[in-house]
Amino acid sequence: MLDKTMHLLNQIERRQPLGFQELAESVVFPRTTTHRLVAALETHGFVRRDERGLLVTGSRFATATLSQIATPVLERLSADTGESTQLFVRRGPHRLVVVSIESSEELRTMVPVGALLTVHKGSAGRLLLGDETALRAGWVQSVGERAAGIASVSAPVHGGRQVVAAVCLSGPVERLGTDPGSRYAEQVMAAAKEIEIAAATSAG
Repeated sequence: MLDKTMHLLNQIERRQPLGFQELAESVVFPRTTTHRLVAALETHGFVRRDERGLLVTGSRFATATLSQIATPVLERLSADTGESTQLFVRRGPHRLVVVSIESSEELRTMVPVGALLTVHKGSAGRLLLGDETALRAGWVQSVGERAAGIASVSAPVHGGRQVVAAVCLSGPVERLGTDPGSRYAEQVMAAAKEIEIAAATSAG
């Protein structure tokens, strides 16, 4: 069943916007199965209908795709810096961790995938809130803002004119210092740009 579901998602992604009749005719399994799977995909946010009622990929699919693209980039960033890295997206008053790579250091920040943190504190939160000063600079840092003893540097990932995610590098203040941006801003921005370009290429 998973294979059929992924086949439907791939068909919709490649050919969207797509009518249900056209989708049903493009697959080899029964129409009733297609209808059931599309309904489940809509329920879970992987597929939605546009203003004409045609099928397009939903926000959950976009987040899953972004996570897949970002994971190897953040793994490299973590390996190069020795610090933990995360990718956040906004969910209302929260920011959701969709990728989390832990530092190999014994003392490190640990933020599990799926965790919801406030969007009103921390460097990534400020970007997702649309802090104009941070967005103009291309990065923002925080020291002890969300949790005592933790410093971070974040950079935005844009989708068109919107910030769709934030790349964050975080670690203990005793290693990152009180001005972590001076050391890591360039690397964090480069990682965010790489994700941005890869996501745009994937969507195009």
